Amino acid sequence: MNVDATPLPGVLLITPRVFSDARGFFMETFHAEKYAAHGVPGPFVQDNWSHSVKDTLRGLHFQNPNAQGKLVCVTRGAVFDVAVDVRVGSPHFGKWYGCELSESNRKQLWVPPGFAHGFCCLSDETDFLYKCTALYAPGSEHSILWNDPAIGIEWPTKSPLLSKKDLEAPVLAKVTGLPSL
Repeated sequence: MNVDATPLPGVLLITPRVFSDARGFFMETFHAEKYAAHGVPGPFVQDNWSHSVKDTLRGLHFQNPNAQGKLVCVTRGAVFDVAVDVRVGSPHFGKWYGCELSESNRKQLWVPPGFAHGFCCLSDETDFLYKCTALYAPGSEHSILWNDPAIGIEWPTKSPLLSKKDLEAPVLAKVTGLPSL
């Protein structure tokens, strides 16, 4: 596998090794020792699968307490995936990183605890999978407005399909429960 650092320390773009032939392909999507050696520590305690249609935008979400690290990938379709540093005291606080994850590029993104996460679907249908280092804890969940101008994410759509929770989320400056370094 190839692991690339991103402009946000700790957020990693992972390209697994793919073995292809006339029958199809094989790839290792997770190996605890190999991933830990590259900065993806685990352990993972929950796997999630999200199915969405084009222009669906989910996020920006994080938990505190009970912060989750997320190892994310797409098995069908494509997304624009985003991590935002929400750690109070971080020199990168409020900065974001985005990349395309798709069934064709087979890339994964490691989003460590202390980062908000979101994605926008680029294809007609998308299956998005992610492994989490902490269980979902509704009382610890926080959201940030997807188009907060102070963050300035360059989303691939101006009219996303949003949940009520995401539509009504506060801007980063008004979010309570932010983790500290």
